[in-house]
Amino acid sequence: MEKVISLIQYFSQTSEFEKILHPYILKLYRVAYRLCGSAADAEDLVQDVLVKVYPKRQTLGSLENPGPWLVKVMYRTFIDQRRRLARSPLHLQQCSNDEENNSLLESIPSEHRGPEEISENNQVREKLMRAINSLNLDQKHLCILHDVEGYTLNELEDILDTPIGTLKSRLHRARASLRKILQHETF
Repeated sequence: MEKVISLIQYFSQTSEFEKILHPYILKLYRVAYRLCGSAADAEDLVQDVLVKVYPKRQTLGSLENPGPWLVKVMYRTFIDQRRRLARSPLHLQQCSNDEENNSLLESIPSEHRGPEEISENNQVREKLMRAINSLNLDQKHLCILHDVEGYTLNELEDILDTPIGTLKSRLHRARASLRKILQHETF
């Protein structure tokens, strides 16, 4: 009987875990996709984060706003994976496939826009993503998390473990670099 009770408690905790995470899964995936650059890697990263967070479900349940905490765990997991890959003797060069990125960006649903406006928006979005991808990694990650995903500097201070003044100066330099890159491209 004790085993049955423990199994019931285990499964009730699992459903509570799912209830807590459900509102954040899509946002985690979006951030992961922007960090990784491919759907498969983003799915793997989100899955790794969920596996890592599951044993800490009581901590997760006690948080007032678990979103930034989850993104912090994901960002650290992403950085750890990159470092591990860089140290690996079997490091494989991954060539970025622009066609895959373009098709994903072009598939973003639009509301009542004409084909001309859609085409223009896609071209601007494509140029902007190329410009963001040409930044150094710290600037790229900061732009993605702040400007694209909308995290505040206070939330990013916790996520990235970086003082807010440093984040402000990095964000300023990243935006200045983006301006320079975008000015050199013709629209």
